[in-house]
Amino acid sequence: MCAVSLCALHAGTATSGAHHISSRPLLRPNPEPASIPWLAHLPPLHAGQTGRHSSPPPKPNPSHSLTSRHGRTRTRTPTPTPRRRRLPSPLPLPLPPRSRACLSGRVEAGTLGGAEAEDDGAALGFPPPLHSPRRVLPSVPPLGLLCSGRIFDTFEMDRASNFIPGPYQELVDAKPIRSLAPMFPAPLGINVNQSSTPPLVCVTPVGQFPVGFGSGILPTFGSTTAFTTTANGVSYTSYTNNGAIDATPISAYKTRPGIVSLDGDEPYSGSASGRKSKRSSGSAADGSNGVKFKRPKPVYKNFVAGKELAFLPPSSSDPREVVEAVHMTFEALRRRHLQLDEIQETSKRADLKAGAIMMASNIRANVGKRVGLVPGVEIGDIFYFRMELCIIGLHAPSMGGIDYMSAKFGSDEDSVAICIVAAGGYENVDDDTDTLVYSGSGGNSRNSEERHDQKLERGNLALERSLHRKNEIRVVRGFRDPFCLTGKIYIYDGLYKIQESWKERTKSGINCFKYKLLREPGQPDGAALWKMTQGWIDNPASRGRVILPDLSSAAEALPVCLVNEVDHEKGPGHFTYASQVKYLRPLSSMKPLQGCGCQSVCLPGDPNCACGQHNGGDLPYSSSGLLACRKPIIYECGDACHCTTNCRNRVTQKGVRFHFEVFRTANRGWGLRCWDPIRAGAFICEYTGEVIDELKVNLDDSEDDYIFQTVCPGEKTLKFNFGPELIGEESTYVSADEFEPLPIKISAKKMGNVSRFMNHSCSPNVFWQPVQHDHGDDSHPHIMFFALKHIPPMTELTFDYGVAGSESSGSRRTKNCFCGSSNCRGVF
Repeated sequence: MCAVSLCALHAGTATSGAHHISSRPLLRPNPEPASIPWLAHLPPLHAGQTGRHSSPPPKPNPSHSLTSRHGRTRTRTPTPTPRRRRLPSPLPLPLPPRSRACLSGRVEAGTLGGAEAEDDGAALGFPPPLHSPRRVLPSVPPLGLLCSGRIFDTFEMDRASNFIPGPYQELVDAKPIRSLAPMFPAPLGINVNQSSTPPLVCVTPVGQFPVGFGSGILPTFGSTTAFTTTANGVSYTSYTNNGAIDATPISAYKTRPGIVSLDGDEPYSGSASGRKSKRSSGSAADGSNGVKFKRPKPVYKNFVAGKELAFLPPSSSDPREVVEAVHMTFEALRRRHLQLDEIQETSKRADLKAGAIMMASNIRANVGKRVGLVPGVEIGDIFYFRMELCIIGLHAPSMGGIDYMSAKFGSDEDSVAICIVAAGGYENVDDDTDTLVYSGSGGNSRNSEERHDQKLERGNLALERSLHRKNEIRVVRGFRDPFCLTGKIYIYDGLYKIQESWKERTKSGINCFKYKLLREPGQPDGAALWKMTQGWIDNPASRGRVILPDLSSAAEALPVCLVNEVDHEKGPGHFTYASQVKYLRPLSSMKPLQGCGCQSVCLPGDPNCACGQHNGGDLPYSSSGLLACRKPIIYECGDACHCTTNCRNRVTQKGVRFHFEVFRTANRGWGLRCWDPIRAGAFICEYTGEVIDELKVNLDDSEDDYIFQTVCPGEKTLKFNFGPELIGEESTYVSADEFEPLPIKISAKKMGNVSRFMNHSCSPNVFWQPVQHDHGDDSHPHIMFFALKHIPPMTELTFDYGVAGSESSGSRRTKNCFCGSSNCRGVF
């Protein structure tokens, strides 16, 4: 194959010191081939030839020796000199277009000496040539070649400072080779490139030309720098002229330079594989022209429609509040992406989209890996996506089940495991809640031909080292989602230690590493509590200390258990259980609600759906019944609609779907909790009771502790909508000053349902939402409760009663707060 080695020479000068680096310029071909001595060694050309050798290449000349890339000199055996021939002197020829095409990055074998040329091309990241002959042109210097039937030559000139171009020589307009810098993985159609690092990196020769020489032909650059990034045992090497590129391997989400730790700790500076990796951490950096510039600090705020949105609390806040803020932002962004995907009828992973955008926006918690507990993450916390584990710093790999790092043990440093996820992908033994037999990674494939024995490397080796180091390992267990046939729920089960390891043959026929882990004593229940509540759901009679098996007396579809494990109180005061609200006047006398004309079900993005238009053009719920966004009022389909009862826009009117338990608290009377896991945005229950006339009831003098008012909730509840602003949408955030209360007031003192037992908290996990479905009087809607975040089983359900003394409350009565949260307001 004919090719020009200008590209290869130019690319070779940008490689590391392992190669011979030349700073000499490249020249146009000399139009006087007859004056070149080494042309005498070429075989004669016959008619019809186009520059290819029609005869075998001559043997090496003893006067020539080739130096390999490793510095070894190879001397060829002598051979007779072929017959010389002279060619007529042609006119000066321009560089052929075909030769210029070589500057785009293609390197062919033979131009740099057979196999060595292939190695140089591979080092630069170019694809291998189609034909790779293992031969050299011994009688031709490495920079000489034939192309398109014309003879060209390039010379290795003296150093640039002593070079003066001859009458038939001029500099070739050689452009720097450009290569794509590795960027953070992002879904298609989502632009998350917010880094100051340019996406293209110029790889340029080492050294500079004298001032005024070659001006406008070759740019002046500094020397190149090699850097290595490692992630879970895989090393990535690249080059840049200004230091390390802000690169994140696709296999793992790692700490990016410039990210500020939200919990006040310094980000981990080591690599995931146990080897240290240099990262730029200074506040200033040198540019290519030597000028220092400050790197912009990450800003966790967004300005939308004149509003400043702080997605995360300040770094001095409680770590739990930081983790919950990150988690809520992820969920809001994921729900909005899911809503958009359903309109476009696409099936892309909304969780991966949300995670990629949050990583690129530097909205995450617990940056940097660590051994042991993670601040702000509590045992028993539940998650529905692996990406959630990444953004809160619990488990870094988004796919792998073993997370590990290099840690110091006294004066020694070793690569140990820090977190594992047992999700059922391997043959684990997890029946015992305090013991886990974990299988190593690798070798397990659905294709039997790709299965192989596991190797003691990477995560498996880190687990083996943890056996000897006796370090604590976080364990996340996966269980089947009871409300989704194909879904999983991940539960953080606390700290474990490896007791022993062995190797055994699995059912699939491969040799697999096994590690037995024992749970550290004295920790709260995690997976054990999950299995216990699932047993109660299957057999409610197995629940102990029950006062009344069904408080609702079959008014609800599922029984409501009454339990007291604190004192000898036999139950709450007398009231009538009612699953519906009682209005002051019949519904028939109230304004009717306009219905839709959808024949079967309401579809996302349907412009002809009246209910969709009432909700701003989007259906408020996902296909699984999760609320996407908090709104002033949500309009569900009702009796006036033509759609069926299976329509996704009929959620709250179907009643309670969870196994609730009314229980006795230590200092706040009776409370409410659930045996099931509750997902963020899921409907919980309606606040039922009697709608009261505020003109007849003095709220300040009333002793009714069960009156609900639409008082402005705390800041945490208002942040349920945070997230879509990150993708450029208009903010739906309503501040406390903009909040407008509704005139409706409901008393559950004499009649009500389980909602009357929900206590107040300044850090709630439930919020209220006005919903309409059976009448059109927007001043007196239904008050529905939804989950503000993921709620694990047996966690008390609470909502914010409102800020004391606010204008929207209409009452000056206050009570002392005993919620116990870190940001407790003291009164409500």
